[in-house]
Amino acid sequence: MDTRQLILDTAVKIFSDHCDKALWDAAEQGEFAHALWQQVAENGFHLLGTDASGTDAADLFAFLKVCGRYAVPLPMAEVLLANVWLTQAGKTASALDSIGIASATGAVQVPWGRRATQVLAVSPDSHGIALLQLPAEIATGQNIAGEPVDSLTAAESGEMLQVTDSPYAQMALARVNLMAGGLQTALDLGLQFAQERSQFGRSISKFQAIQHSLAVVAAEVAAAQRAADAGVDALGSDRFVEEVAAAKARVGEAVGIVAEQVHQVHGAMGFTYEHRLHHFTRRLWSWRDDWGNEFYWQTKLGASLAGLGADQVWNYIATRA
Repeated sequence: MDTRQLILDTAVKIFSDHCDKALWDAAEQGEFAHALWQQVAENGFHLLGTDASGTDAADLFAFLKVCGRYAVPLPMAEVLLANVWLTQAGKTASALDSIGIASATGAVQVPWGRRATQVLAVSPDSHGIALLQLPAEIATGQNIAGEPVDSLTAAESGEMLQVTDSPYAQMALARVNLMAGGLQTALDLGLQFAQERSQFGRSISKFQAIQHSLAVVAAEVAAAQRAADAGVDALGSDRFVEEVAAAKARVGEAVGIVAEQVHQVHGAMGFTYEHRLHHFTRRLWSWRDDWGNEFYWQTKLGASLAGLGADQVWNYIATRA
């Protein structure tokens, strides 16, 4: 068994033991999952992707896909990438629960910002990251999934760190992999419900309309998985930002289609607070908008193509296939 598979198998066991409706509901009430954090720390997951861990960026993003599958109610992407960037800049990796990452555009929104002792501000058009000076004014808030996302106002920016690859695109790719994992679970829940639910004396999975909906969902999930993998494969290359742009846009589109179809399969049951489906679909909707929605990345990708001229567009597409 290779190292990555061992990491993923361990993550699956931990998350399947801890991530349930009670944990998700508690997170919406602002309760931090301390027991789960402890398991993450003891297994060294917060250092994935750093040189000292013996793992690489591909391992990190594969792990985030598992986090998406289990709707882990913790800022895993922020912690993992922050520690990668800190170590790339010659800094010490942060304690597990004290780091945050925010977009430098507009208000500084930080998942679980109330717990952060360090915040890295990322600009969409730079490889530089500003280490914000804390403490800062904090206005607590939530995203559409009910997870704490706080607005921080720092008095000033501190040291600038330089990292490889676009940090903004890396955060977008993190959301892509979280979505890819969450989409797989949405499909699984739809299949399970269709097989278990009976109507007119037979399983609803036997109805052609339901089969069609689930086939559409399966196709979108497969496309999302491939888009996520393409983004990871482009790490370190000159096409990285373009691949992430395509992946974030494509997977964002898949989220809209999958959420609609899976909720239709579940009917009214899937919209009740007691059902767990919404814990995945609401996170998917939140991740879809984080770090650039489809419009943002499609515009960015279109601008790069427009500058080539009509005669070069096909060559551009063919050489990146």
